[in-house]
Amino acid sequence: MLRAELARRGLDGLLVPRSDAFLGEYVPPSGERLAWLTGFTGSAGLALVLRDRAVLFVDGRYTTQAAAETDPALWEARHLLEQPPATFLKAEAAGARIGYDPWLHPAATLERLAESGATLVPLESNPVDAVWDDRPAPPAGRAVPHPLAFAGQDAATKREAAAATLRAEGQDAAVLADPHAVAWLLNIRGDDLPHTPLALAMALLHADARVDLFLHPARADAALRAHLGNAVALHEPEALAGVLEGLAGRQVRLDAEVTPAWFGQRLREAGAEVVPGEDPCRLPRACKNAVEQQGARAAHQRDAVALCRFLAWFAEAAPKGGETELSAAARLLELRAEGAHFVAESFPAISGAGENGAIIHYRATAATNRPIRPDECYLVDSGAQYRDGTTDVTRTMWTGPGPVPAELAARYTMVLQGHLALSALRFPEGVAGLHLDSLARQRLWAAGLDYDHGTGHGVGSFLSVHEGPAGISRAARPVPLKPGMILSNEPGFYLPGAYGIRIENLLLVQPAAPLPGQVKPFLAFETLTWAPYDRRLIQVALLSEAERRQIDAYHRAVADRIGPLLPEDAAAWLRQVCAPLPER
Repeated sequence: MLRAELARRGLDGLLVPRSDAFLGEYVPPSGERLAWLTGFTGSAGLALVLRDRAVLFVDGRYTTQAAAETDPALWEARHLLEQPPATFLKAEAAGARIGYDPWLHPAATLERLAESGATLVPLESNPVDAVWDDRPAPPAGRAVPHPLAFAGQDAATKREAAAATLRAEGQDAAVLADPHAVAWLLNIRGDDLPHTPLALAMALLHADARVDLFLHPARADAALRAHLGNAVALHEPEALAGVLEGLAGRQVRLDAEVTPAWFGQRLREAGAEVVPGEDPCRLPRACKNAVEQQGARAAHQRDAVALCRFLAWFAEAAPKGGETELSAAARLLELRAEGAHFVAESFPAISGAGENGAIIHYRATAATNRPIRPDECYLVDSGAQYRDGTTDVTRTMWTGPGPVPAELAARYTMVLQGHLALSALRFPEGVAGLHLDSLARQRLWAAGLDYDHGTGHGVGSFLSVHEGPAGISRAARPVPLKPGMILSNEPGFYLPGAYGIRIENLLLVQPAAPLPGQVKPFLAFETLTWAPYDRRLIQVALLSEAERRQIDAYHRAVADRIGPLLPEDAAAWLRQVCAPLPER
């Protein structure tokens, strides 16, 4: 059906990304075009449908998952970074007319694809939508105010600060196509997505701090309108094109990385001058204010109570058998839901036993759910959305009761050593996450091992669990780390068909205490996550004395902070697993 639709439009192919008009990691069911077309359910990917071939590009997190979820008779698999779409197009489809929906691609992506020699054709409507007969309706929930007690700064102050950056550059307005920016700037939230508390909306910020908000009026009740105030004009989304036309002759900032290409095309047609520049909310949103930092600490403490209760339960239940990946994830969610300000999981829990743990972004379903068996590796990567903070933590455990294989323990210990090295680091101001990634890999590299994902991502404040602009990876943008940023620290190792290892804490960037003779400002990481490592998997002989002391200090802090908040049986378990490691 889709190829017939493409032929009707005179196209040789179509690009289908895993995104909707908001270009976010998570999309509502109405935006799941890639999953509908291919069967692949990961959070990042791109399909290219040609007249006689169909190719799915995914990154290293999803290569195993994509192979399991797609039909190899229909879909060729390519690594998104090692065999990028532009390279494939240049080799296999140069000169072809390739259609794309300008709402679903940022301009920066299209610029890279344009170098392929293919003719990229913007489409007025999406061909997938034309053949997707049972496409779900878009979300229509209400947007709600995010209280100042959690936000830490009122919206008027944020609007003025962001507008000041436009005035300093001589710009008249900025496109805010990212709903995270809109949510942060206006202190609003919603429930349009299952794991990220967003109202899917776009906005225009003007240099005088006024905002045009594009959100259906039926989604804004009297309380929200009062919260927004007179400086925020509410428009139906269909009015967006007309409002953009009113910017003729004006300078409009547009972030090509996070804004659909449609905006640049429409603004230029209207006679506006499009000025490249970062979303003015992106960096301020990443640098959490004092209230948000304290909220993160409180949220992580509550999260640690739930996680430690889960780990204590798991330590008793796992050796007996009888649990499954889904039942374990459900137990953890049940415990988290008891915490104050809990709203939802921050992403679908990755609950992988044995070989499923080697699938980096595995998601257990009724079809894939398998028992958690004694004497194997189990990985759980999960988090929660609390109104005062967002959490994300991974622990890898041995199910017992038998001994841990020596090779597994050695590899777990190497991963842990990288995790420890990053968490203990002091670094000068101006250093970016891409400069730090190798520190978490050095022990693995020395053994000829590696992992095919980044070491860390930014985390929002009751927003997305994956937040830019900073990250810790070889592919990260060179954005200097700044106080208030929250990033994950999650090295790993994966043996396909056998097991996966990942250890993750969240870290808060803070000014480092000065040292005698220090000649420039330094930064350090404050650990937010409090849960024990599995000491059965630690090969103490591989640790340096400093690493052993670091683990013992962390475990003492976990026991002291979380132990008094646990039921006695879980507290007794925590005291035992947080005891000092044996001497080497």
